[in-house]
Amino acid sequence: MSQLNRRQREEEMRAAGRLPPGQTLTEDFPVLTYGPTPRFNPDTWTLRAFGAVERDTSWTWAQFQTLPTIKLTCDIHCVTRWSKFDTVWEGVSFKHIAELVGVKPEAQHVIAHCEHGYTTNVPLEDMLRDEVMLALRYDDQPLDAEHGGPLRTLVPHLYLWKSAKWVRGLEFSASDKPGFWEVGGYHNYGDPFREERYGRRGFF
Repeated sequence: MSQLNRRQREEEMRAAGRLPPGQTLTEDFPVLTYGPTPRFNPDTWTLRAFGAVERDTSWTWAQFQTLPTIKLTCDIHCVTRWSKFDTVWEGVSFKHIAELVGVKPEAQHVIAHCEHGYTTNVPLEDMLRDEVMLALRYDDQPLDAEHGGPLRTLVPHLYLWKSAKWVRGLEFSASDKPGFWEVGGYHNYGDPFREERYGRRGFF
């Protein structure tokens, strides 16, 4: 895409209300990761849902792949100021996971626990939106490791750091627990259309 065409596309997306302020369009899918990309072993991989739930539940990789999936086309927005439009994802609806484990009334937040101890926090209300999933596939292919494969959360209405790569646990919590980037100074919520990039604390 030429520079002129990219700018025209940006203006079209801005006029349609799809391009958040301060963002630019990209046709690529930049890789932004803090720390090394973990090695995936399907024989030892597990995902656990725990905390304020009726049924503390774990899935092996084989078990997780038997769960029903949904497909979604959506825009994604990175806090580093790029946006990518009409991306195609497939995965397990977070709502379905919540139904399987039975969310207790006191649960208000979901903390994604990932490889290398990384965490991020999202209000339960946001996670229960229809478009939120545990993504297995991108662009009709298994999710690449560099983009969070084999499994990441996808919360497309928030900045992309809230869509946690390499997720291994989902904690349903009565209290909020800011994660790695939030403790470091990123905004606790991260709405791209409000430019909620940073919180009141300085970053690191």
